[in-house]
Amino acid sequence: MAAPKISNDSKAISTELTRLLGCKYPIIAGPMFLVSYVDLVVKVSEAGGIGGTPSLNWRTAEEFEAAVKEIKSLTSKPFAVNLIVNAANSRQVPDLDICVRHKVPLVITSLGNPKEAIRRMHEVGCKVFCDVTTLKYAQKCEELGADGVIAVSSGAGGHAGPTSPLVLIPHLKRHLKIPVIAAGGIATGEQIAAALLLGAGGVQIGTRFIASNEARVDANYKNAIVNASPDDIVLTKKISGVPVAVINTPYIKKMGLEITKFEEFLHTNERTKKYMKMLRHYIGSESLRNAVVGPTWKEVWSAGQGSGLIDDILPAAEIVERLVKEYHEAVSRLPA
Repeated sequence: MAAPKISNDSKAISTELTRLLGCKYPIIAGPMFLVSYVDLVVKVSEAGGIGGTPSLNWRTAEEFEAAVKEIKSLTSKPFAVNLIVNAANSRQVPDLDICVRHKVPLVITSLGNPKEAIRRMHEVGCKVFCDVTTLKYAQKCEELGADGVIAVSSGAGGHAGPTSPLVLIPHLKRHLKIPVIAAGGIATGEQIAAALLLGAGGVQIGTRFIASNEARVDANYKNAIVNASPDDIVLTKKISGVPVAVINTPYIKKMGLEITKFEEFLHTNERTKKYMKMLRHYIGSESLRNAVVGPTWKEVWSAGQGSGLIDDILPAAEIVERLVKEYHEAVSRLPA
C-alpha cells in the first residue's frame, strides 16, 4: 500500500479519497438520520472534509431539493448525500432524480441494490460509494461500477457490521480494486492513522459529529454521547428488525433488544418481509425523530462505540481540525 502523502498545504493528506473527490482531508462526516443538516454539511466540507446528509432528513422530496440547492449556494466543496435504495424507501426515485439534476458530488447508497444510482450518477460525472459489511456485497458493488465502498464494521452507530475493522478493511483491500473507506467507532486522529495503515483510502465518522454544535439534536443526546462508554452501546433489533447500535438508555432497557419469534417469522417470510421492512422503517424513523428533537422518555439515541473517546461538544470545523492534528501527531510517533 502506498503511504498517504502529506502536502505543504496546511498538511493536507492525499489519499485515494481526496484525489477522487478533490477534498483536503480523507474524512467523510457520515450522513446521519435527523442529525446531519445543511449547517453541519457545509461546515465540514468548508473545513476540508466531506459533509454528508441523508435525503430522508427532509419530509418531502421538494424540501430535500431545497436543501441541496442551499448547500451548493454555501459551498463549492464536495459533499455527500445518502440514499436508501431498497423497496422500503418510497422516495428513492425522486431523491435520486434530485441528486442527478443538481450533480451531487458523492452519493452513498445503503440497504439495497445500487445499480440504478451508479448508472445515473455516472451519467452526470458524479461518484457513488456503497455501504458494505461483507466482501460478497462489496464485490457486487464493484462489478456494478461503484467508485468505492464504505466498510461498515463493528463499533459503528446505526446499522453496524459484524466484523472488526482490523479484519474487514485489509480483507476488502485484498480483493477489491476500488477504494475502501473505513467506518465504525472512529472518533480520533489516531484511529484515522490506523485505518489508513490498514489500507483504507479514508474514513467515515458519525458519532463524533453528533457531539458538535451544528448537529440538530437535543442537548441531552449530545451529552449522553459525551458521558457514554463503549460498554453503553448495545445492539437492538427492536428499531428496524436488524441490529442497530444505540445508547443503552432506560427506555432501551425496558424495550429489550430482541424481537419475538413471531416478529422474526414476519421479517423472514417471503410474503410478509417487504411489508415488515416498510413498517419497521416507519416505526424506527418516528422513534428516532421524537428522540433527537427534544426531551422524551423514549430515548432512542443511535451512537457508535467511539462515544467512549468523545469528551466534549465542539464546532464541526474544530472537530475536523483536531482530527487532522491528532492524525499527524500519531504518524510522527510511529517507529522509524
